[in-house]
Amino acid sequence: MKHVYLLAAIIISFCAAAGRAAPTPTRFHCEESDTTRINKILVESIASGFKTAGERTADIAMRFVGTPYVAHTLEGDTEMLTVNLDELDCTTFVETVMALSYTAGEGRSTWRDFLYNLQRLRYRGGEVNGYASRLHYISDWVIDNTHRGNFKEVTANFPAVAYQVRTIDFMSANRNKYPALADDNEYERIRSVEIGYRNHRFPYIKSSNLGKKTTMAALRNGDIVALVTKLKNLDVTHMGIIIMQEGVPYLLHASSSHGKVELTSVPLADFMKKNLSLIGIRVFRLE
Repeated sequence: MKHVYLLAAIIISFCAAAGRAAPTPTRFHCEESDTTRINKILVESIASGFKTAGERTADIAMRFVGTPYVAHTLEGDTEMLTVNLDELDCTTFVETVMALSYTAGEGRSTWRDFLYNLQRLRYRGGEVNGYASRLHYISDWVIDNTHRGNFKEVTANFPAVAYQVRTIDFMSANRNKYPALADDNEYERIRSVEIGYRNHRFPYIKSSNLGKKTTMAALRNGDIVALVTKLKNLDVTHMGIIIMQEGVPYLLHASSSHGKVELTSVPLADFMKKNLSLIGIRVFRLE
């Protein structure tokens, strides 16, 4: 059927599973096609019987190859849980795949369960409470989600791990780039978040180490990776998912330069060498 691109269907969805809180109001890009596709992916993923979360994640991620890259799909006059499987940026691609994989791993096969898990991943404490409740910074996203057991960061377990110390305040320092921060209350809430990331220390794997056999052997199919930037007041500027081919890691990501979700034509190590604004990666896993 034809997708409705200019109208958003807003519904209130209730989880079928006992003991789960109802998600907040949800903005769909195309409600009928989105929910149908979510259900199909979940049913097929469960039926495939993947032995590891990584293999399940990689399989789901590959289903989005060719999806158009579109930025800022989460923005709107009101902050609410947003679902758009037809247009993805690097972050919404990763979040969507993770929420699908997490839901399938629970043996749950409905779009309502997907909404529940997407909200848990995207928002602080799993609760939507205005623009600042969205986990904008990856370091903040990692700490909040790992604390709640949604996934694990495994970067520090890699050989030749290094560390960065950053004061992360890019958003407040560039207020004009974020229309929602024209609201003084939301601006102050973002600043309050940033206070917790002064001189923040985090692990990463240098780009120069990504081609080493020990590093490649430690990466797994379906690993989620965040690409660390050189910018002094930001931690990460891109995300993707590892796809292993004959023991060599490649990056599956929503590419702004190529305008779609794609698998890199060169291994991850070579991709990173070409992108001089990036200095390494962080690695996360669903269990």
